[in-house]
Amino acid sequence: MSQQLLFVCRHSPYGGSNAREGLDAILASAAYGQDIGVLFIDDGVFQLLPDQAPASLPQKNLSANLSALPLYEVERIYVHSESLRERGVPFDSLTLEGLQAVNSHEVGVLLSGHEQLLSF
Repeated sequence: MSQQLLFVCRHSPYGGSNAREGLDAILASAAYGQDIGVLFIDDGVFQLLPDQAPASLPQKNLSANLSALPLYEVERIYVHSESLRERGVPFDSLTLEGLQAVNSHEVGVLLSGHEQLLSF
């Protein structure tokens, strides 16, 4: 029996290992058939921007792995609309298919509606 997991992605894609480790955990959990939701909030919304070019950093581009989420049947993917607005990121500029924008109230519902929360 799988538990409902919500991965909360809070960190920018580069400058640390949180975003990479979170994405690895999401894909691994999905590969084992877990019921997964993903929420991008705070600086985590930057993970969804197109044309990321971290060549000057010693890190790989996360875009390819993010685009694999639908292949792993991760279909409940949310982005916090207030985080987008605070950072000047328009929703229609995001690259990941199937994103659902949620407001702060809906984030509270998501958090309380999952059995396990994992924050990266």
